[in-house]
Amino acid sequence: MAEGAQHFLDSFKDPAAVARYTEGPRRFVPGLDGLHRMTGLLLAERVPKDAHILVLGAGGGSEMKAMAEAYPGWRFVGVDPAGPMLDLAARVMGADAPRAELIEGIINDAPAGPFDGAVCLLTLHFLDRSERIRTGAEIRRRLKPGAPFVAAHGSFPQGIGERDRWLDRYASYAIASGGDPEQVAKGRQAVATHVAMLSPEEDEAVLRAAGFTGIEQFYAAFTWRGWVAYA
Repeated sequence: MAEGAQHFLDSFKDPAAVARYTEGPRRFVPGLDGLHRMTGLLLAERVPKDAHILVLGAGGGSEMKAMAEAYPGWRFVGVDPAGPMLDLAARVMGADAPRAELIEGIINDAPAGPFDGAVCLLTLHFLDRSERIRTGAEIRRRLKPGAPFVAAHGSFPQGIGERDRWLDRYASYAIASGGDPEQVAKGRQAVATHVAMLSPEEDEAVLRAAGFTGIEQFYAAFTWRGWVAYA
């Protein structure tokens, strides 16, 4: 885990923070609902109608809810280190919750599979480069040959002067989306201090180092990028 990322894990275990979580990502991530829809479409290109999907960083449940509603034959294994966030995921999924096995832990705690596809949204930026590669390799090891993997997270230029400019844009978008300026400023500072973001080029290199092929970027929105790759 990136140095200081425990700060964010602790916040995801705080009941008050968990209660506020459902609105947070939409204020910071442009087109989040569209990202969920595209994620399902990219998986559906390759997986069967009764697919078994691994979701890493599944706390909150919004991506599983979106996929469950769009693809009624899919089943899920959702893994997240924060138990309260998994409780929230079960509530968010509602009637579809029985289709998801929820596991508190990290990728090491996920079943061996093999899975038909995998998803990791808004999560990998909490890990440093070496742990991202290891986590990616463990995801790939749990996938059937050629299975799709969709990842999306914070990723933007990290050169001198560039990082601060993009973090300012990250904060400006959240404020324009209704976020409280004081809370957004604290969030920006926390990201700047505790999260080891990589550039898009470095993130693609991480996927290659983890053993994925056919890597394509499909999503770019201010400080966020998304890729599909294949085991």
